[in-house]
Amino acid sequence: MALQLQDKICIVTGSADGIGKATALEMARRGGRVVVTDVNDTLGAETTKAIQDSGGDAIYIHCDVRSADEVQALVKGTVDRYGGIDVLHNNAGVHESAFATDLSVDGLPLEAWDAVYEINLRGVWLCTKYAAPYLKASTRGPAIVNASSTGGHAGFPMCPVYTAAKHGVIGLTKVTAIDLVPVRCNSYSPGSTDTAMIRSYTEAAEDKEAAWKFQTENNLIRRLGDPHDIAKLVCFLASDEASWITGTDVLIDGGSLAWRGHHND
Repeated sequence: MALQLQDKICIVTGSADGIGKATALEMARRGGRVVVTDVNDTLGAETTKAIQDSGGDAIYIHCDVRSADEVQALVKGTVDRYGGIDVLHNNAGVHESAFATDLSVDGLPLEAWDAVYEINLRGVWLCTKYAAPYLKASTRGPAIVNASSTGGHAGFPMCPVYTAAKHGVIGLTKVTAIDLVPVRCNSYSPGSTDTAMIRSYTEAAEDKEAAWKFQTENNLIRRLGDPHDIAKLVCFLASDEASWITGTDVLIDGGSLAWRGHHND
């Protein structure tokens, strides 16, 4: 396999676990120099060590994407170490269930709304804002890849702010692609993927068995997504092989939004 990201400097937010971790590992495997960043320093360090142990080039920088100061420090730390930024993967995200038990539109606490919005949408904007000067200066095919969700295309129960924010990510992606030309900016929308977020969402449901079934019963490909499925798409969108793709969102959901039907098997 060609090293599609050879020597590209790649920031991956929320890369301690799940899709972010899988993407950081895959970017390094494809030749990228990876900045792992998260609020979970223990798991973030483990991701970084896994890359280094496999012969890749990676550093870890703590960053809460809700904080403008920490995002600016992330950008500065990246530039100080590697001299620039070529790829920004805005992956950090969280679900309401991390902050509250009543996840309904009328029951969700204000502080839970604010936290999810600030991580899932405002954080994408902050990282883009402060990385933009370096991305625009890059001569190595600069690209931004934002994490949306099937929740950015449809409504799901117990996801009021998650859904609103993920719709917002798709809109922000389009405007970013316009404003930052020639930097490419795309988003992707995964369906139910085997991550801690999906597990917390289903465990928060009153009927856990039904919630787990809901994750796969509408998929034409009858399984949960694997984080590595998503990582491969992110790496493609970040690479020069996607050099004429910008301002769009790519569904990667096992076919669930193609119909949202029910199998009889």
